[in-house]
Amino acid sequence: MGTTVDAVKEVRLKTGAGMLDCKKAVEQCGGDVAGAIAALKEKGLAMASKRAERAVGEGVVASYLHHNSRVGALVELNCETDFVARNDDFKQLAYDIAMHVVASNPVCLSEEEMPADCDLAVAEACLLSQPFVKDPSKTIADLVTEVIARTGENVKVGRFTRIEVGL
Repeated sequence: MGTTVDAVKEVRLKTGAGMLDCKKAVEQCGGDVAGAIAALKEKGLAMASKRAERAVGEGVVASYLHHNSRVGALVELNCETDFVARNDDFKQLAYDIAMHVVASNPVCLSEEEMPADCDLAVAEACLLSQPFVKDPSKTIADLVTEVIARTGENVKVGRFTRIEVGL
């Protein structure tokens, strides 16, 4: 029983999913932490695809200004309700994406919006396809999907802009 509790705690720490969801995933995977994390990720992807068509009329605008005050970014992150928009998880995601925009300088939001004359690879040019600067094992789209799974609402990056002195 103790290892199951430890496994549930570990899965919860690594995924941020609800305690009951973590417990069910660990039980389904026979105590395998990696399997439970994969199952929760799969569940999050399924939840995100179900919610993809819902309207996102609320949200926040987050800003990030680099320590040298020479480069900054604004990001609009949208969701379905103002309740989620005030959630600390949601606000942190918006801030992290703004910081990522400063660090990675994406050209466009998604592959569909990529300019025809762009010479960069999709993973370099498109914000949602870029590896997250704090954790390169995840893309920005993965971060958004994780928040969709935790909040139960559709979440989308509306737009972004990056401003640098001298450019």
